[in-house]
Amino acid sequence: MKRIQAPWLLSAPALVLYAAFVIAPIASVFLISLYSFEFYGGIRASFTLKNYIEILTEGYFYEIYGRTFGTALAVTLACIVMGTAEAYVLSRMRNPWKGVFLMVVLGPLLISVVVRTLGWALLFGSTGLISQALQAAGLASGPVNLMYTDLGVIIALTHVMVPFMVIAVWASLQRINPSTEAAALSLGASQFTVIRCVIVPQVMPGILSGSIMVFALSASAFATPAIVGGRRLKNVAMAAYDEFLNTLDWPLGSALGVLLLIATVIVLLSANRLIERRYGAVFGET
Repeated sequence: MKRIQAPWLLSAPALVLYAAFVIAPIASVFLISLYSFEFYGGIRASFTLKNYIEILTEGYFYEIYGRTFGTALAVTLACIVMGTAEAYVLSRMRNPWKGVFLMVVLGPLLISVVVRTLGWALLFGSTGLISQALQAAGLASGPVNLMYTDLGVIIALTHVMVPFMVIAVWASLQRINPSTEAAALSLGASQFTVIRCVIVPQVMPGILSGSIMVFALSASAFATPAIVGGRRLKNVAMAAYDEFLNTLDWPLGSALGVLLLIATVIVLLSANRLIERRYGAVFGET
């Protein structure tokens, strides 16, 4: 009996903290999403699905969710390409350069996301460095303004999220035996073939875990889309923020958050299932 109880007793503090700081807030938000709201009467504790029906039947909310997940997908794909390449180069470096460049990659995490985003806002303006460089190179005939555009949001979010992908892929690369790459090269495979057929399948668990972090954080991002995208390119986090603090419609804002959580989990589980089906042998070994 003691052997059965020991694991539960040891994990009890962590379970209590998890329940208090994760499960309880999510349950509270879900409960509030079932309340009704009246402009003059405020929030009423009458359980209804009106908020969910409104979101699922209004084209305005479909546009917001489509923009949110489209941006998150684009950022995730960009981070996969850039983060995997950066992690591969880092893994092949020798000390002390490996440590130096790892700090260069992870350095942005030490700076506030708001400060980084404001820096991008200065670069993206019509008089910013990017616009001036494109005009000087003859690639643009006039000022180029990336502020309040989807491309600007994707670039800024990619800069924020790519370190998470590098960390995940770099950890997987540390478990690869370098002799497998050398064996493939000795058998006449090109470097591109080695990366595509030998390296990528072995680091797929790291790419998957990094993609989960990047997609979830990008879909729920607020500061970067709010600063670079502005009010015109509103995502789900900004819409929920408006409902909570501007219109004070907490039930509708909670419903937006709950649906965002559910949709994100469904997307991530579906991607996980597809990748595991293709790289099942690799996941089984790791």
